[in-house]
Amino acid sequence: MWLSEAMAAAIEDYALLSDLQTGPLVSRTGSVDWLCFPRFDSPSLFSALIGTGDHGRWLLAPAHPGAAVVDRHYVDSTFVLQTTWETVSGRVLVTDFMPVGFGGSSLLRRITGLDGTIEMHQQLIIRPGYGAVVPWVSRVRDHADPEGTVLLAMAGPDAIALRGPHLPHAYAHGHEGNFDVSKGETVDFELSWFPSHREVPTALDIDDALEQTVHYWTRWGSHCRQEGAYGKAVQRSLLVLRALTDYETGGIVAAPTTSLPEDFGGPRNWDYRYCWLRDAALTLESMLTHGYEAEALQWRNWLLRALAGDPESLQIMYGVGGERDLPERELAHLPGYRDSKPVRIGNAAVAQFQADVVGEVMVALERLRLAGGKEDHFSWALQRLLLGFVEKHIEDRDFGLWEMRGNAQYFTHSRVMMWAAFDSGIRAIRDHGMTGAADHWEDLRERLRMEIMHEGFDPDLNSFTQTYGGGQTDAALLVMPQVGFLAYDDKHMLGTVARLEKELLTDGGLLLRYRTESGVDGLDPGEHPFLACSFWLVEQYARTGREADATILMDKLVGFSNELGLLSEEYAVREQRMAGNFPQAFSHLALVRAADAMHGVDRLSLAVRTGV
Repeated sequence: MWLSEAMAAAIEDYALLSDLQTGPLVSRTGSVDWLCFPRFDSPSLFSALIGTGDHGRWLLAPAHPGAAVVDRHYVDSTFVLQTTWETVSGRVLVTDFMPVGFGGSSLLRRITGLDGTIEMHQQLIIRPGYGAVVPWVSRVRDHADPEGTVLLAMAGPDAIALRGPHLPHAYAHGHEGNFDVSKGETVDFELSWFPSHREVPTALDIDDALEQTVHYWTRWGSHCRQEGAYGKAVQRSLLVLRALTDYETGGIVAAPTTSLPEDFGGPRNWDYRYCWLRDAALTLESMLTHGYEAEALQWRNWLLRALAGDPESLQIMYGVGGERDLPERELAHLPGYRDSKPVRIGNAAVAQFQADVVGEVMVALERLRLAGGKEDHFSWALQRLLLGFVEKHIEDRDFGLWEMRGNAQYFTHSRVMMWAAFDSGIRAIRDHGMTGAADHWEDLRERLRMEIMHEGFDPDLNSFTQTYGGGQTDAALLVMPQVGFLAYDDKHMLGTVARLEKELLTDGGLLLRYRTESGVDGLDPGEHPFLACSFWLVEQYARTGREADATILMDKLVGFSNELGLLSEEYAVREQRMAGNFPQAFSHLALVRAADAMHGVDRLSLAVRTGV
């Protein structure tokens, strides 16, 4: 008997599946512990990842307690997962995937006998509403197959149907059962979601669905312009970014999960299943650099739709379809990933003023213009409104890139990104023939540059600081040369890097975001190194001739990926395990940037905008 109360697997033991609508996680032991249907930001159907098995999961694995996974991989450049199990009686191959482009919401699992005969165990516990709802489950006739039956679960708006030749039987918590698979035999299961007021959808042709899904991902991955020692890591990172994108809206979620802890047992547990403007803008850049112009335009259009309206209602994040209302609340009935409470859904940071966001958007759209992208009927008009918004709030303090939950301050990085917003607007006029108040924006740009150099740089520390007048440093300062505020090898930047290395490098050689014990974020101290920051440091090293340092750090960071090439938000070096939401778009974005820097990729213009 497999205990439904079993704790979640290590974060790095999960694999991501995707149908470009949602992203379930499958553990190494064959348990689907996280699944939100039908969208990334929908309530979860399986919540064992942040609870127990009784909060929902779908386990499919050999019944023998000595069964071992001898291989696990994605088929080529796809998200079709194949796991080979071996027991004393034989071997089986389990293929897990979500069909892409079929218009429905289905998770397919195929068991193929490779050798001998293996007894398989299946446990299905369906718990909609983040594990809080027990559905009504019944067996009904399959209208598409009069001799077949469907295991049908219903709860409110949700209906879930399981098809297969060996449907599990009811027990105290859910459904389970065993069946044999022999060499040459194939057993297929299809779990599909549909609105409960509709009829059960017809069964998919699994052979056809598998073929088309492999074709889609293989074709998409083959377009990637990737070279050098880290080419495969770059390709997988771009695939992850695509997998976290809604195929209809173009919105990219920061991660498919919520509340995976940044500090195990601590309160830094956030919901990342939403679309940050910052992440979308950076994704646009990466797609352009690696040959995905059509995808870059799709992300641009999502950005413009999300931003449309009164600039005063600008948010830093939105729902997958551009929804604005994302209230944060805690789910007290869930114990959290390995007892890390609280479990949160929604994100209160949606209401924060983060002064850097418009800068990221403007920089990304400038690089789209450099790549030949044309402004449509409202994109430049909207950008002009955004610059008006920046000017109106040029005196306002903000909560910074890291979404501080303390007091608003003048964050140096945020001020630099306001500078970058005006710089991009000026270039649109001077270099691309757009219309606007270029002379006025130049005055504002120069005002910000002088202010940043006077207020944001501490000559006694020979370093830029996290906030004006503060003595703390911040890894976000590494972004300054990335947007052209100054050169990578400028003396002010080199002094800042030296201080970052002194203050924020851990014993494991990774870079913290900032010192949480300073209290600047309004939370209890404690977190692990944020991987994107260390990738930024790789970029800085590579752009300033420190190739050996860049290679050592890059190899270490890429080595933190699991065997499927997936990265989380943070890495606990001492414990040698991943931390934070997974897989994390920001980590994969930063990996692509770092690899580009090591390979000498220009990223569409890295020239310094103005002298310092």
